[in-house]
Amino acid sequence: MIIEHKTVIADVKLVADFQRYISYWRKRFTEQPITDFCSVIRINSTAPFEEQDNYFLLCDVLPEDRILREELQKQRLKEILEQQQQERNDNNFQGSCMFCNEEFLGNRSVLLNHMAREHTFNIGLPDNIVNCNEFLCTLQKKLDNLQCLYCEKTFRDKNTLKDHMRKKQHRRINPKNREYDRFYVINYLELGKSWEEVQLEDDRELLDHQEDDWSDWEGHPLSAVCLFCEKQAETIEKLCVHMEDAHEFDLLKIKSELGLNFYQQVKLVNFIRRQIHQCRCYGCHEKFKSKADLRTHMEEAKHTSLLPERQTWDQPQYYFPTYENDTLLCTLSDSESDLTAQEQNGNIAIISEDTSKLHALKQSSILNQLRLHESLKN
Repeated sequence: MIIEHKTVIADVKLVADFQRYISYWRKRFTEQPITDFCSVIRINSTAPFEEQDNYFLLCDVLPEDRILREELQKQRLKEILEQQQQERNDNNFQGSCMFCNEEFLGNRSVLLNHMAREHTFNIGLPDNIVNCNEFLCTLQKKLDNLQCLYCEKTFRDKNTLKDHMRKKQHRRINPKNREYDRFYVINYLELGKSWEEVQLEDDRELLDHQEDDWSDWEGHPLSAVCLFCEKQAETIEKLCVHMEDAHEFDLLKIKSELGLNFYQQVKLVNFIRRQIHQCRCYGCHEKFKSKADLRTHMEEAKHTSLLPERQTWDQPQYYFPTYENDTLLCTLSDSESDLTAQEQNGNIAIISEDTSKLHALKQSSILNQLRLHESLKN
């Protein structure tokens, strides 16, 4: 259109349905002269008249063009919401996990929640995603091409890629990659605005109202998840009661008997999390096909409270959580009373001076010798 007809359409990427947009204006241009709708841009204005060119700019400054773009946007949003609703209600979804190849049947949320919970790979809430099958295929294709989903670097083999994404915490998508925008409903809400612009507007609105009274605001408490099942509780006390009643695992008792400080508790929790995630009993080292089988075995064999030797789990590698944002780690006690006896006493004994014979203490003090030496030196 630029080369053959010298016509420029402004902000083409913001036109929701380009085919319908073109069809509309093709019809209108046959009804009235193009100059009735387009701004005329003259180039080479200093050249002779016969060498001058006129270009025509079609943009949303024209009310008719603006209305057309908004109508196309509304129509696309309606279609996207219908598609999203269909996917939300579809219980015939079938797909496999990109990280462990486990098959899932039913609703798409089952697979998405599995990847978020088991592999800390979160692409957003299922209700915010549209064209989910195409989205997952796009991501799977990148992984098949040995490409990291976040930094988008390519690696020589699959194991190297998996290690990179795990160590660098790159189990997420690149938010700057516009290829993913079409899979999120937020990008269809307003004409010409991406999710970043919508989010920025929300942030500005919060700043504008920062002087408001927030005294009646109540936050939603974060829930900690049981070490052995999916049970959640808002406090560590409730969670400990559940683990003791349901799994015969008394975390507070273990902490007290072993004299665990905060960091040792962190390592113990992360150790147990990793063993359960790998479906391995830490009491007898037997591996199972599923977490349900593991849980049944540990409860029947009373292995939940059968911890291995301290040197097995008290290792630096267990400073790092198995699951990202593990709320249980944030609820552990870090008071000084939790220090072990060795750390409380230290390796060096500190004995206070006997001040009952203060005069004799002054006479025998080493400071007298230092003062005498300094005087002789002067």
